[in-house]
Amino acid sequence: MVERYELVPGYTMSRLLKGGWHLAGGHGEVDRQQAIDDMAAFVEAGITSFDCADHYTGVEELIGDFSAAYPELGKRIEIHTKFVPDYDRLTSCDRAYVENIIDRSLKRLRVDRLDLVQFHWWNYAVPGYVEAMQVLDELRKAGKIRLLGLTNFNTATTREIVEAGVPVAATQVQYSVLDSRPERGLVDFCRAHKIGLLCYGTLAGGFMSEAWLGKPEPQEPLENRSLTKYKLIIEDFGGWGLFQELLGVLRDIGHAHGAGIGQVATRYVLDRPGVAGAIVGATSTKHLAGNLRIDTMRLSDAERARLDAVLAKRSGPPGDCYDIERDKTGRHGRIMRYNQNDGRH
Repeated sequence: MVERYELVPGYTMSRLLKGGWHLAGGHGEVDRQQAIDDMAAFVEAGITSFDCADHYTGVEELIGDFSAAYPELGKRIEIHTKFVPDYDRLTSCDRAYVENIIDRSLKRLRVDRLDLVQFHWWNYAVPGYVEAMQVLDELRKAGKIRLLGLTNFNTATTREIVEAGVPVAATQVQYSVLDSRPERGLVDFCRAHKIGLLCYGTLAGGFMSEAWLGKPEPQEPLENRSLTKYKLIIEDFGGWGLFQELLGVLRDIGHAHGAGIGQVATRYVLDRPGVAGAIVGATSTKHLAGNLRIDTMRLSDAERARLDAVLAKRSGPPGDCYDIERDKTGRHGRIMRYNQNDGRH
């Protein structure tokens, strides 16, 4: 069985989480029935925690349909969704708006209570994120939500919410061999306050694989939204040349474990202090067997030292968690979709 992590007393999750973003728009056609059947295979393999969001087009409904099609397996899953108010609604993110979207997620997922709701706020310059989180806490107390979390909050705003008295069980951030921004304050803060880190980006949208080793640097337009996003992260990390050096070391380490580049990269993140789990994007069961190797793999001190020697050469990404992505005029911000959650309907 896949490793499990106790996020709070009485609530455990699989340390590998099945990501849902790749089943949303912008990643190619999705065979709905096959996606539902694939979810069953993941649960049977021990990956029982699913990550989704209110603005991942159609994904909450897919998980709800899975639970209806496989009721016994549906009882075994932990569903982590998100509340992401539209950028254009931040100034009017009142209780009715919040509760409407939470009720919509409950209906889509076909559940009476959401296991974990992770909250995102696009623009810190617009006040209201603490108040929105307090509304979510009221809904938690009312029984609609079990646990509260954050997603893509930096250290300062995470502290602000915690100090407002809101119980935060987890925070989802981009954390990988390419992106060490959580180590600039957030990791230590979360460990001190028993907040588990749920990490995405360990596979860099598919770049972290043998398919890209030794290949020339790709040029835009790229195949999908994930590759577009993580190509920017690779550029910030230190460029294509340093990325190729990293892939080579990951490949060599993987050979010693009968594992692939992406599995070694994910294991490295799971071993970082404070990490509760890693979200692995998957559109099918194609890499399921490989992902299960992550669970049994253990990196030696010498292998970690080889990786650290390459990582010491990186130049970025700069700043705290998600700071560069919040700049709507910047390279990262320009590719974001800011309004996908019209709670008025």
